[in-house]
Amino acid sequence: MNMTEEMLAALRKSTARAMKGGFYRERFKGIRPEDIQSRDDFEKLPFTQKEDLREAYPLGLAAVDEEKIVRVHSSSGTTGTPVIIPYTRRDVEDWAVMFRRCYETAGVTRADRVHITPGYGLWTAGIGFQLGAELLGAMTIPMGPGNTDKQLRMMEDLHSTVLCATSSYALLLAEEIERRGLRKRICLKKSLIGSERWGEKMRKRIAFELGVELYDIYGLTEIYGPGIGISCKYECGMHMWTDYLYYEIINPRTGKQVKSGETGELVITTLRKEGAPLIRYRTHDLTRELPGACACGLDYPRIDTLIGRSDDMVKVKGTLVYPSLIDELLAAIPGVSSEYQIQIDHLNGKDIVNLFFETALTGKDEMKNLEKTVEDAFKRAVGITSKPIAVAMGELPRSEKKSTRIFDNRY
Repeated sequence: MNMTEEMLAALRKSTARAMKGGFYRERFKGIRPEDIQSRDDFEKLPFTQKEDLREAYPLGLAAVDEEKIVRVHSSSGTTGTPVIIPYTRRDVEDWAVMFRRCYETAGVTRADRVHITPGYGLWTAGIGFQLGAELLGAMTIPMGPGNTDKQLRMMEDLHSTVLCATSSYALLLAEEIERRGLRKRICLKKSLIGSERWGEKMRKRIAFELGVELYDIYGLTEIYGPGIGISCKYECGMHMWTDYLYYEIINPRTGKQVKSGETGELVITTLRKEGAPLIRYRTHDLTRELPGACACGLDYPRIDTLIGRSDDMVKVKGTLVYPSLIDELLAAIPGVSSEYQIQIDHLNGKDIVNLFFETALTGKDEMKNLEKTVEDAFKRAVGITSKPIAVAMGELPRSEKKSTRIFDNRY
């Protein structure tokens, strides 16, 4: 991302704001925000990691007096000390403005009815979708997750036109709508999907079975929540709201900036956040910057659709395995559905990779031939041997939240 004089000034201001709190005051001891006069100066600041935020539990990240904090949220992680992010009133308002912009980019209007299925509570998802829809002026249906029977009834009776969901739950709903023969009675036109990386085959299934336009929405609890970026109708990456944040793309091993267009890890600095400003926060999301202007006309830079996380890759027999690579190779094989699961075990001194995938084929010979095709493709693409196992459609678990694709049972 380009570093203009205006952006440098915003980064100095944000750094000074962050240092009002004890976390960054200690972390940046000896650093003066006014000395940040160039991109090189800024890149000398240390990265912030999630582990650092955990150490600040519960309210060590706060950069304002506690009476200015109107809300807290926490990341959705299930292990370790939680990360608590405080929000001021302006933080909440800024988040709503960004989210409204996401809806507008997706072509959502006040005439739409927005059906929200992500979770509420300490997690940022549901309430973020709701804030933006209400600021836009659309009818909001705050369902939250679960109770699929009720979801479908409300969707049908209230004529929901926009579905907000994780890709996993969107697929579950699409399959249920098809199974129950509800498609002609459902009014969905668009779907905003967030919280997890998803492959092209899964994308096409959801779009076809729901009959909707799909939009990738990006965000993470540490940086407001979902709504800090979204794809447009041209489906060429996600526009990032750079009046609220500055991003870098780095080599996850060296920490150095990658060349333009190269894939790396996304690092974000907030520009306006008051409650918990973050400086050079490593998201671990892998992407690349897309050059040039977008045909939609939005004057905001784009990053590519996420391909995975630098911390969700696994090493098997000395080879790194990314979920995105599995997505790509399965997407190219006719007869293989979007849903798969990898189980990695260590037996008799060897790593064993079992790759379960769904298929609509039912004949034993057809399924056996397809398994062989997948085995060969996996060997070519990944470089190691796997044991593909074809299963019937719907046999692998569906999730109302995020789907786990790779299970490493070796440890």
